[in-house]
Amino acid sequence: MASNRIPIRVKPMLATLVAEPVDTPGWIYEEKYDGYRILAYKEGSSVRLLSRNDNDRTETFPGVAAAVAALPDRTLLLDGEVVVFDAEGVSRFQLLQRGGAHAYAVFDCLWRNGKDLRRLPLEARRAEVAAALGRRSRKTLFVSRLLAKDGLAAYADAQRRGFEGLVAKDGASPYEERRSTKWLKVKVHQEDEFVIGGYTPPRGARSHLGALLLGAHAKGKLLYVGKVGTGFSEKTLAELSRTLAPLVRAKPAFVNPPREKGAVWLEPALVAQISYQELTADGKLRQPVFLGIRDDKAARSVRMPVAASPAKK
Repeated sequence: MASNRIPIRVKPMLATLVAEPVDTPGWIYEEKYDGYRILAYKEGSSVRLLSRNDNDRTETFPGVAAAVAALPDRTLLLDGEVVVFDAEGVSRFQLLQRGGAHAYAVFDCLWRNGKDLRRLPLEARRAEVAAALGRRSRKTLFVSRLLAKDGLAAYADAQRRGFEGLVAKDGASPYEERRSTKWLKVKVHQEDEFVIGGYTPPRGARSHLGALLLGAHAKGKLLYVGKVGTGFSEKTLAELSRTLAPLVRAKPAFVNPPREKGAVWLEPALVAQISYQELTADGKLRQPVFLGIRDDKAARSVRMPVAASPAKK
């Protein structure tokens, strides 16, 4: 009798960020989704959804788990992104933070009915995704969308449709459980993760806290990159205040701390998703907006962003 067990546990393949769009023969270009990376393990009637750092998200996204459980294959290991779309069909991390209709954009299949697919070329694995989802590819569960076959046209397509960016992938590449140059991500607008290293006190009618003090790692050091004081609701401020309270420390973790009167310093343990216009030449954020907390990413993994080319902004 065939086993319902998947005997492997996989670390996700990660894309390398590049500043310019690419156009390479034999590569495919996918929409870059703004959500939570999820590996879905289907073992018989049991489904587990695991984040990129191995947190169990099955109860967080019950609709997605149910949709995967309904697939006919006995065993499946799918890789994709859980997202929430706005009215224009664009995934938004802010909407995901607020709840809403979760969808699972599946872009890879690593195991299917007892077969390890990781060494197959990407194009063959995408064919397995389409076969596994079949006609069930609907709003909750669907194959990730491809853009134009030409990389520069795909970039222009992502710009026109308001996507966060695109991911360029070598169609002949196997699945590598690490960050790889066989997958490249190109951003259309600037959105990155930053470490929360402190906050300023509230002023005026503001309650709980003023602005978050943000940083990113470079050469093993946590560098201050600016503060963000917009994008918060009253509920978010209250929740952040409770979450940050146990992390208070006496001295800043930044090697270049800002001169902020009354600043409260924190252990650099939490990661925030931030939208911003640009990272200036002196390494500071312009017009940052808080989008949410990333509890699926480790603070130590947050690196200084690659600056986008001015001509591509």
